[in-house]
Amino acid sequence: MTAQTRTHQPSSVSAPDLVVAQPRSLPQDFVLGVATAAYQIEGARHEDGRTDSIWDTFAHTPGAVVAGDTGDVACDHYHRYAADVQLMRSLGMQSYRFSTSWDRVCPDGGPVNAKGLDFYERLVDSLLGAGIAPWLTLYHWDLPQALEDRGGWTSRETVDRFVEYALAMHDRLGDRVRTWTTLNEPFCSAFLGYTAGMHAPGRTSPADGLAAAHHLLLAHGRVVQELRARDASLELGLTLNFTVADPLDPSDPRDVDAARRIDAQMNRIFLDPIFRGEYPADLLDDVRHLGLEDHILDGDLDVISTPVDVLGVNYYNGEAIGHEPPAASLSDSVNGGRFTRSPFPAADDAYRHPRGLPVTAMDWEIQPDGLTRLLVRLQRDYAGPAGVALHVTENGAAFDDAPDEEGFVDDRDRTAYVRAHLGAILDAIEAGVPVRGYFYWSLMDNFEWAWGYAKRFGLVRVDYATQVRTPKASALDYARIIATRQLPAPSADASGRVAADRGPGGAGPAAQLQA
Repeated sequence: MTAQTRTHQPSSVSAPDLVVAQPRSLPQDFVLGVATAAYQIEGARHEDGRTDSIWDTFAHTPGAVVAGDTGDVACDHYHRYAADVQLMRSLGMQSYRFSTSWDRVCPDGGPVNAKGLDFYERLVDSLLGAGIAPWLTLYHWDLPQALEDRGGWTSRETVDRFVEYALAMHDRLGDRVRTWTTLNEPFCSAFLGYTAGMHAPGRTSPADGLAAAHHLLLAHGRVVQELRARDASLELGLTLNFTVADPLDPSDPRDVDAARRIDAQMNRIFLDPIFRGEYPADLLDDVRHLGLEDHILDGDLDVISTPVDVLGVNYYNGEAIGHEPPAASLSDSVNGGRFTRSPFPAADDAYRHPRGLPVTAMDWEIQPDGLTRLLVRLQRDYAGPAGVALHVTENGAAFDDAPDEEGFVDDRDRTAYVRAHLGAILDAIEAGVPVRGYFYWSLMDNFEWAWGYAKRFGLVRVDYATQVRTPKASALDYARIIATRQLPAPSADASGRVAADRGPGGAGPAAQLQA
């Protein structure tokens, strides 16, 4: 099956040349790429031996996902991967961060399915042939439903099954993939899935979320040990999602404590075990009544703190935290009438407050300076002392894209967002933080978890009815940044948005593609 990709942009889009004032150079060894996840793009739900994950079950649960959307087809990447790789090549991507589907490789968490491995071998070989470095993530939330039925991440058995799956992936691809990350955003897996009920598997238990968090960390450590023993030259690590939690009123000790709780229960609950071999003392005090320590067996923290090479940093926004509810709140969650609760196990007195910043279509505040502050903190307190490389592995924005009659999206807000956050990374580099790379989320519009297809993060627009891919203005701008290694200062129109740029003659890099 051949994917169609738009190869031109309409002449009706105004595209003045960008006025470049004081461009900033990107380090020559700074890697620029894009990221995706298996369930969000692959489709082919029951093809070639794949069985259901918790997200298949959750998406087919009435009220769980906006409009009843599912990932059954998604972007049909399973059939269109070759054209998608060529699309990335045309845009100049240096690296592609993707996840593999546990359910495709080890259906129901059981024996290896050769056809599942075959798909990822084809994908990796296509990437290498296109000069794009593969960055493989083993787990991006799609736990086999059969394992959830036996306890999921609240059970230590799942740790063993995860190790088996990881080794099967390495058996096939260990000679071609150099960077392996175990987990993507275990905060979401544990607390959005097992505590908040907002994500699969839809549980609403603070105790279950804490048990899941510990077992996810243990699974990470076990896999790092096993892969390190096989090949010491591999780059191994994981990706965490972070917030920058500021007290709404720094002079109010109640706000300060509320921000501390959010920081402990989102950031330090993962950072401290990995880098320091211990859970934060204040976190343990906060959740003492919820049984976390019952799951911490002798030797667990030694395994969890097995040294890593890379830490992936996912950043979308920071937060102002107060001890009282705001008069008007930011709303970025979906419940469809189902019962949900806070993802934080013990932060019922912590509330997010709007600060008057611009927001994305997710109602996430746009705060690039938070990324700079986060990177400086991580380097100072964790990665730097451990000699671990930092990469920004996800950063992106959903906006209400409005395609023209030919499917082209003049997404000036997203273009400005990317430039601002790349600038924030350069600020961190200038402050002494050796950030190694940046992966925009996401390559293309896709199944956005509980939001289904209602939110679009992609640099490339996907028409879900036809599966036609059309690079947006932001994709063309990002491609030029990659090609020139220069971050231009934005040229803005009266609304403050960056003007669209279609390159010389009105055609961007997508013109290299043949539809």
